Amino acid sequence: MTQDELKALVGQAALDYVVPGSIVGVGTGSTVNCFIDALATIKDRIAGAVSSSERSTERLRAHGIAVLDSNTVERIPVYVDGADEIDHHGNMIKGGGAALTREKIVADIADRFVCIADESKLVPTLGKFPLPVEVIPMAASQVARRLKALGGEPVLRAGVVTDNGGHILDVRGLSITDPAAMERDINQWPGVVSVGIFARNRAAVCLLGTSQGVKTLSF
Repeated sequence: MTQDELKALVGQAALDYVVPGSIVGVGTGSTVNCFIDALATIKDRIAGAVSSSERSTERLRAHGIAVLDSNTVERIPVYVDGADEIDHHGNMIKGGGAALTREKIVADIADRFVCIADESKLVPTLGKFPLPVEVIPMAASQVARRLKALGGEPVLRAGVVTDNGGHILDVRGLSITDPAAMERDINQWPGVVSVGIFARNRAAVCLLGTSQGVKTLSF
């Protein structure tokens, strides 16, 4: 199957984790777009969605799905989102679509994170995909220097402004052997809005699209 077919397959499979009558957390990206399209087929059986980006919000509303402000929601049963990389413990790199901060906010109010991805995203160690770090613009150079001190090669993502008004540094050359520790460290630096390591909010389940169908990984 093509990569697009695999994305559609896992997007459909994620419907099995949607709790009837509940609010659904919805992530961002091309794989999530497939989930949103699938979710539209059962929109009468959910109470609405909390979205992690303006792009997903537009797509949800175009399907007639109500989008709620995250400030009005205390908990949601499940958050469905993709990943740029995921390891065998459910830790992820996210932020290729520049929505990492809002994705973390929605993931944090969810009881369960369901990751949907194709098999190319499963890796033994995070870091081959450039690590996104959202920064306040005035701190970009300062944060870049600190990332270089870790052995990374940070590059400002040209022309990108996040939904929060932040900029993105993409960091190559890192081997992230302790995702939780690196996430805690970088998140404490002045000027960092959030880092695209999802260890604290790691996946509970990964629905992996493979040539043999959907493989379910539980962590």
